[in-house]
Amino acid sequence: MDKAVSRTPRTRIQARNREAILDAALDVFSQHGFRGATLDQIAEVAGLSKPNLLYYFPSKEAIHVRLLSGLMDSWLDPLRHLGDAGEPVDEIVAYALRKLDMARTLPRESRLFANEIVQGAPRVLDMIEGPLKTLVDDKAALIGGWAQEGRIAPVDPHHLIFSIWATTQHYADFDVQVRGILTPEGDAHFAEAAGFLTTLYTNLLTIRP
Repeated sequence: MDKAVSRTPRTRIQARNREAILDAALDVFSQHGFRGATLDQIAEVAGLSKPNLLYYFPSKEAIHVRLLSGLMDSWLDPLRHLGDAGEPVDEIVAYALRKLDMARTLPRESRLFANEIVQGAPRVLDMIEGPLKTLVDDKAALIGGWAQEGRIAPVDPHHLIFSIWATTQHYADFDVQVRGILTPEGDAHFAEAAGFLTTLYTNLLTIRP
């Protein structure tokens, strides 16, 4: 049998197992945090033995770092799209809605990141102080420029960005609390939240006569 052919199924199995481990770890870490999660839990959710899991990742921390590294790039993407192509208020509101949609579609990822930050960000501090800070500072300068030009109401750009994070990621990080209070049908409350946040940030940023 051709060696290249014989290696192909094994490679596909390896790729599938790695994805199964990462998906299972995302479940476990988002529920229990890094400290509360165990390799046994991850292996069980992935449907693999612990020795099999350790063939792909040497430690719990290696899995966690791999997840966070991939997550950080996705997390920065909505902010990267904040630009000067449209009207400033519309651009900022659109950014808030993109963040809200991430809370709806990627709740496990949001909780994973929140758990890491609460613990002091030991595995992503270099990314926070590096790429994330650079991007936030760049977009804050853009927003500050709009305010100076009189295109939006005066606002502290960094705290505006922080407020958008708080008002959108809340719906993922505190999902149980939100659903317990609102008892929504499915994800209906996200449409309501989108309407509220659109009004909130439009009113905050629009210059009044």
